[in-house]
Amino acid sequence: PSPQPSPRLPPAGMLPVVAGLLLAVAVGGRGAVAGDQESPPGSRFVCTSLPLDAAGAGCPLPPVPMQGGALAPEEELKATVLQLRETVLQQKETIGSQREAIRELTGKLSRCEGADGRSTTGTWKKELGKGKDTMGDLPRDPAQVIDQLSRTMQTLKDRLESLEHQLRANVSYAALPSDLREMLQRRLGDLERQLLSKVAELEDEKSLLHNETSAHRQKTETALNALLERVSELEKGNSAFKSPDEFKVSLPLRTNYLYGKIKKTLPELYAFTVCLWLRSSASPGIGTPFSYAVPGQANEIVLIEWGNNPIELLINDKVAQLPLFISDGKWHHICITWTTRDGMWEAFQDGEKLGTGENLAPWHPIKPGGVLILGQEQDTVGGRFDATQAFVGEMSQFNIWDRVLKAEDIMNIANCSTNMPGNIIPWVDNNVDVFGGATKWPVETCEERLLDL
Repeated sequence: PSPQPSPRLPPAGMLPVVAGLLLAVAVGGRGAVAGDQESPPGSRFVCTSLPLDAAGAGCPLPPVPMQGGALAPEEELKATVLQLRETVLQQKETIGSQREAIRELTGKLSRCEGADGRSTTGTWKKELGKGKDTMGDLPRDPAQVIDQLSRTMQTLKDRLESLEHQLRANVSYAALPSDLREMLQRRLGDLERQLLSKVAELEDEKSLLHNETSAHRQKTETALNALLERVSELEKGNSAFKSPDEFKVSLPLRTNYLYGKIKKTLPELYAFTVCLWLRSSASPGIGTPFSYAVPGQANEIVLIEWGNNPIELLINDKVAQLPLFISDGKWHHICITWTTRDGMWEAFQDGEKLGTGENLAPWHPIKPGGVLILGQEQDTVGGRFDATQAFVGEMSQFNIWDRVLKAEDIMNIANCSTNMPGNIIPWVDNNVDVFGGATKWPVETCEERLLDL
């Protein structure tokens, strides 16, 4: 029996048949054909067997395809299919030529056997026995050879179709996921860009809305503040004060929560004059008419009468005792001057100079940005009051200048002959706030205060 055909080579059983037939045609067939055309009718043919390798050059075998180790599986399958197709075409051509050669050889063998009326079968076998029997494994019936070749061709065709189907399946199934993946990636990229764009738009809208809201809120607050100030002005205009400076602050109790506060603060000062009207009958001591505190120094400027001590002026926590007597329950006009040059000071009561001195915090400038409180002594800036040091009584016309006023100016203010508000701190209604039960009242006229002396 012949071996199974290989997918890349022609069937092994077919090669001896083709080689033997072609050798027979080459050796004896050509002579027979010539004899048929030129020999007389009485001639005979001699059939001689030749070895297979004797005609190797004249019977070339189909080329064996080389496998490309560097090719991909899909490309290798394609190359195999193409090679198998070429092999099938070559086999078809070979079968066609072999059929003609078989028919020609059959006729010649018949003529060899019946040329002299004898059977040449034994002689042929004997001659074949002298050499190598290369035809021993071939079927004796040419129809069997054709049938075997047909089956081999059908097998190759079936395998070829299977390989093509497998190739199509591999290519389609391998390419489909890649295409799908690329499509999904493109779609996801588009969706991601759309999402980021939408988020950016929302952020911009949020920022714009926040800015518009902040601007609207600021405008609303500004309008409300302006309205409140206008209402306050209208209320004050309808009050009993005939002018912005004709009011007094009343501090009737000795507590640590009744006080007034000056809204404005002091700049840096190298000299000052403080004047005010006050009335108190508290005992012992009237307390603290005013105090100015800055960060790091609660006693930057303080006027105080505490216990049985005389009235004292503190500048940068340095003390000078003033010869003033104002605890008789009557209105008195008080003025105090000070300059950083040599620390000189003066004390005026009701227009008269009652005392002077020097070396009170010399060469120390008054620090700016502090808090000015009426009626309380500050232990910290703006707070920590002591009830025993609180002022009890009434005060008005509290003014501060950034220079030392002349004695005649102080006299004119005290006897009501001139009205000269302070250039640093003037006594006006909208510059004074009251807290804790302290109140503002219309003040007596300057002449009425003079009659009270």
